[in-house]
Amino acid sequence: MTDWGTPAVCGIVLAAGAGSRYGGPKALARTADGRSWARLAVDLLERAGCDDILVAVGAESAAAERVVPPRARAVRVPDWDSGLSASLRGALAAAADTHAPAALVIPVDTPAMPAAVCARVLAAADPSPSALARAVFGGTPGHPVLLGRDHWEQVAATLVGDTGAAGYLREHRAARIECGDIWDGADVDVR
Repeated sequence: MTDWGTPAVCGIVLAAGAGSRYGGPKALARTADGRSWARLAVDLLERAGCDDILVAVGAESAAAERVVPPRARAVRVPDWDSGLSASLRGALAAAADTHAPAALVIPVDTPAMPAAVCARVLAAADPSPSALARAVFGGTPGHPVLLGRDHWEQVAATLVGDTGAAGYLREHRAARIECGDIWDGADVDVR
C-alpha cells in the first residue's frame, strides 16, 4: 500500500527461461562482482515503489527460487519452455491474487537498468487499472512495461510462443515513455 492507502503497483520479474543464448538460466546469473540478477531486479522494483514483487521462474526452478529474496515471491511457471509468453501469463495469473491496480514488468536480464527508468514510467503513466505504457529508448520499445489490471486477461490471451505483449501494446496504443536519456535499454543475451 502507498502512504495514502491506495494499493501499490505489483512488480513482475520475468526469469523463467533457460537462457539458451546466454549459456544458462538468467535467473541464476550474477554480475562480475557476484550480485544476483534476480536480487538486483527485485531491489529495483522495490525502489520503484512496487509492493508485491513476483519472480517468474522455470528452468532450474529449485535453484532459481533460492536466489529470490524473501521479500519477493517466486512463481513457478510449469510450461516455461514454451517461451516468454508462458512466463508473462504465469506471472499475470499470480498478480491477479494481489490488490495491485497495475503491474510493472521487467526481464531479469537488464541488471544495469537504473531505478530512474521505472520511476519515469510510473510518473508519466497513471498506474491505474486501465494503464498501458512502456519505456522506449531512442524510440525503440523496451522495459519496463506497465500493464493495468484491466488488461491482464486480454494480454494473457494474446501471448504465444516466445513473444511478450509487444503486439498488444502496439494495437492498444500504449503510452511510449522515452527513457533514452537515462539508459540504453540493453538486455544481456550472451556472457
